[in-house]
Amino acid sequence: MTQPGSNRSGSPSPQPLGYLTLTLHAHLPYVVHHGTWPHGMEWLLEAAAETYLPLLEMLGRLERDGIRFHANLNLSPVLLEQLAHPSFRAEFPRYAERKITAAREDEAFFLQSNEAHYAELARMWQSFFQQALDSFHALGGDLIARFRHFHQSGLVHILTCPATHPYLPLVGTDEAIRAQLQTALQVYEQHFGTRPRGVWSPECGYRPAGVWAFPMPNADGSPRPAPAPRMGVEQAFAEAGLEFFFVDTHLVESSSRTRSPYEQAASPIVPNPQLAEIACGPNRPLHQPYLVTGSYGDQTPPLKPVAVFPRDPRTGLQVWSGDSGYPADFHYLDFHKKRWPGGHRYWSITGAQIDMADKQPYQPQAAAERIRSHADHFVHIVWQSLHTGFDEALPPILAAPFDAELFGHWWFEGVAWLEAVARTMQQSQTGIQMLSAAEYLDRYPAAGTIAMQEGSWGVHGNHQVWLNPDTSWTYSHLYPAERLVRQACTLFTSMEPPQDLVLARRILQQLCRELLLLQSSDWQFLITTGSARDYAELRFVTHRDYLHLIHTIWQSFLAENCITPEQDARLAEIEQRDSLFASVDPAAWAGPEH
Repeated sequence: MTQPGSNRSGSPSPQPLGYLTLTLHAHLPYVVHHGTWPHGMEWLLEAAAETYLPLLEMLGRLERDGIRFHANLNLSPVLLEQLAHPSFRAEFPRYAERKITAAREDEAFFLQSNEAHYAELARMWQSFFQQALDSFHALGGDLIARFRHFHQSGLVHILTCPATHPYLPLVGTDEAIRAQLQTALQVYEQHFGTRPRGVWSPECGYRPAGVWAFPMPNADGSPRPAPAPRMGVEQAFAEAGLEFFFVDTHLVESSSRTRSPYEQAASPIVPNPQLAEIACGPNRPLHQPYLVTGSYGDQTPPLKPVAVFPRDPRTGLQVWSGDSGYPADFHYLDFHKKRWPGGHRYWSITGAQIDMADKQPYQPQAAAERIRSHADHFVHIVWQSLHTGFDEALPPILAAPFDAELFGHWWFEGVAWLEAVARTMQQSQTGIQMLSAAEYLDRYPAAGTIAMQEGSWGVHGNHQVWLNPDTSWTYSHLYPAERLVRQACTLFTSMEPPQDLVLARRILQQLCRELLLLQSSDWQFLITTGSARDYAELRFVTHRDYLHLIHTIWQSFLAENCITPEQDARLAEIEQRDSLFASVDPAAWAGPEH
């Protein structure tokens, strides 16, 4: 495919005229030892089989063939802890074997029913999960080591994010934000041997510095703290040595309200090419990074300002939308209709709003053809979005961030589509090259400095997905817990012998782990969407109760400089269940009352 922007001989321009930076955000809440099916460990096993392992196989093929990808990949710290967990490594082979066995049973049933095409699809599932199992064994169960290889080779650039994916604009204390990031840095260095450069702000959430008031009263009846000055998200990132993050379109271009990914996935869209060109067409200000002005404190030497890459709206619509985007194509595999007990899928999307009973058999060859055409189309609209900036002093860069689990899990063909995009981008003569955000900042300066208002990529661009009448009760428990942990950890930093500092640290480490798990934005998201509300509410209450139980043990320790055998056994039980972040440092939560 040749586009304007190549040189006159038809060969690719020696110097790229523009760039595409894909970002895949891989994250799951902590589910190890907290349920299996339908909610719990099964989520992690599905994501590994359908997204993470296929993504690693795709990267291997691209590396073999010398194809650029150079995407940004965030592996959240809590996901890394789970992929490294002995329970995951032990359970995944059993899971894959169950899926293979179920596919064989489906094949026998279909053959007996003279349904040859469905039997062939059952063999497809046998092959799919056998490949996942073989890849898992070839890696020795160590997916992280393979991701590290591709990071070191430059095929992907791995980012970090706050440890358990909290929604930062609503976190109640600056110390809690700093501790989330310090824990994330520890996990990143443990697994990758270096410090991260970029960070994924959960839900693309951002809040500038300013006076902040707690939005909810305390469930325990204690007085609500007075409004007080708070640092901005950019200062927390800068203090952690992080150089860039991503935000939604409207935070950079507030005069142009665009549809968020959640709205794209949930709301019907009537395609109108003319209106799309007006609303989402080439817009030079969106296709460049900016430095974020804000509160960077009084550190010496001064903190380096953090850069931000805005999400491109048009490519986002093409990939996110469940109504008009690529994943909605009628030829692709339907996510919702499954054959039980195995849970395999045999039907195509078939049509919009079509009844489950009317879904037609999945045709892999037809889907493969759509993958190729959708990759071509994506590369074309990237060129359309960027080409007007080709002659600017700074080459434009289009940032396209997505949840990684969209590819392969929700959209079965998504990983193959990513590979097709990379191959098409390299073979076409658009003048555009795939590049990581870090590489762009190494080559070019930011285009300017901006001040942003708070917001997210959630519905309406604000906080309502995470704070609403259905979730407000969680914050009435969360805010007192954050202050309670800050108080305990501050006291710990001043302790000296003869107090048992080893035991004190052990107690507070688990107290901090429970707060980290309590802060996960996944609980509010699952409650709001209703997709796993009961599970999310149970998980929140469980970690809240664990936190208060451990705090009671802490108070006993303060009184006696020891704990009872019963308390020790209960603490050990909780440590075994929530066994993550081994090096978590209670001192990270220390700080004065504001």
